[in-house]
Amino acid sequence: MNKQFEVLKRSRELVIKRIEGLTSEQLHTIPEGFNNNIAWNVAHLVVTQQLLHYKLSGLNCLAPDELIEEYRKGTFPTKEFTEEEFEEVKELLLGLPDTLQEDFEAGIFTEYEKYETSTGFVIDSIESAIAFNNLHEGMHLGIIMTLTKLV
Repeated sequence: MNKQFEVLKRSRELVIKRIEGLTSEQLHTIPEGFNNNIAWNVAHLVVTQQLLHYKLSGLNCLAPDELIEEYRKGTFPTKEFTEEEFEEVKELLLGLPDTLQEDFEAGIFTEYEKYETSTGFVIDSIESAIAFNNLHEGMHLGIIMTLTKLV
């Protein structure tokens, strides 16, 4: 499992590196043909990881409820982050993988509610949730990379 945690952490470092130096306007621009922006994608990564790992394990999520409601699957950007709010999202993005690894190693993930993703992948354990989340993170890293070229 250590490799899975390394992949998650590295993916998130790549996201941060990719968006470094972008203005708030660039982070919130929705290019033609897209239905979301860079800021939404970053927050969505935080939220999805929490839902897949914690909520489906019957545990409390470590991200604020408001963030979860506004950036979960099926949502679209409805507001802009302040600079301070987006800094908090970035801190969660970078910090939560360490917490996940610590919690996994502590054995707190003892149950899991089976979940079929929109891609048809069935997640039935914390291990498969971690693997699937890494795929999801890679997809959104690609989207973020594309969006940074367009803003």
